[in-house]
Amino acid sequence: MKTIKLLLSFAIITTLFTSCYTEVRIDDEPGISLNQLLGSHELWYVDINKTVGFGETPFLQKAFTISFRSGTVYANNNIVGLGDNGNGFGIAIADYNAYDMILDVEHDLDGFETFDVFQIDSNTIELYNPNNDTSYFLEGYQRSNFDYDFVFYDNIHYFLQEYEAWEKTYTSEFGAINEFDNENYLQFLAGGSDDTFRSSQDENGITPENLIWDYTGVYGVGDVTNDMYLKTLTLDYDFLDNEYFELSVINDEKIELYHPSSETVYEFEGRGYIQYLKTDDLTRKASPKRNEKRKARKDKVPNPRENTRG
Repeated sequence: MKTIKLLLSFAIITTLFTSCYTEVRIDDEPGISLNQLLGSHELWYVDINKTVGFGETPFLQKAFTISFRSGTVYANNNIVGLGDNGNGFGIAIADYNAYDMILDVEHDLDGFETFDVFQIDSNTIELYNPNNDTSYFLEGYQRSNFDYDFVFYDNIHYFLQEYEAWEKTYTSEFGAINEFDNENYLQFLAGGSDDTFRSSQDENGITPENLIWDYTGVYGVGDVTNDMYLKTLTLDYDFLDNEYFELSVINDEKIELYHPSSETVYEFEGRGYIQYLKTDDLTRKASPKRNEKRKARKDKVPNPRENTRG
């Protein structure tokens, strides 16, 4: 009997020791490093609508996506060329150093920023900037499953703003004569709580900086139910009332405006592309009169699809 009790005691002690040893091994396993975390997704989509805090970090405020590649930060700051620039990564904007759970970024124009990094889930991270007490939330994607099309068409108002001017290059022969036939240039600006446009009746072939803008008003871009690729554009002319169009994108430099009231089709081509952030000499292409600060974007979380722009 004593022998049985001794054997049972030895078995229980052995089981407990093995259990404790197993737990210690699990707890001591090394976790993923910050560099591994940042590199686990090719693109980090900046969900601007989830930002917490009243401060702003300029390079995150401008970016649609950022990527961390071997010490260099890349960003898609423009709608023009989205999915094509830098093989989908965008342009190089900064150097970074990642250690512990701290991310230090030396931006080419805006200088040094530091962040505390928190992993929210398998594809979401939080970048907290202690200098302005603001957190940005980034969602991870691979280029193959990131919906560049959705981001492009959900931000058409930014696409319109990425040229100094849009020049009318085509007017259909069909359609009734109307007042808008006289407008040869459009410009779309962001400022305050409204989106502002300007129009000019100058003759074709004039560079944007030499245009005389005849009218300034408010514009709006709207969605069309069940058609992601078609938008509406309303130009508020006080003396003409509102001019309403169906807006289609032909390519990254050309748009089509269909004027339902006259049944006229117009084509406009972009003049003076604005590269947000930097060119090779770290200078802006944008005119200093333009507002380079991005406004808070509406909800534009991408829906992954098999077909992408890049």
